[in-house]
Amino acid sequence: EGNEPGDSMKITYRELLHKVCQFANILRSQGVKKGDRVSIYLPMILELVIAMLACARIGALHSIVFAGFSADSLCERILDCSCSLLIT
Repeated sequence: EGNEPGDSMKITYRELLHKVCQFANILRSQGVKKGDRVSIYLPMILELVIAMLACARIGALHSIVFAGFSADSLCERILDCSCSLLIT
């Protein structure tokens, strides 16, 4: 379910697993490993869930920041977490 009324998508567990494994491999190719911190700056879309699960799959910690914050607030949150990668 998305933010907008009527905004929804269906996906099977098999499709989700495939997408999560693909994204986990992309994260690994970018040098992300177990214990690393990753910030995620995405709206409520399927890719947000995929990114969170991919981080969990490889053992990386994730922090989600939403666009509702001011630019300074976003900057502080991202810098405070000392992330090695920002997903947008």
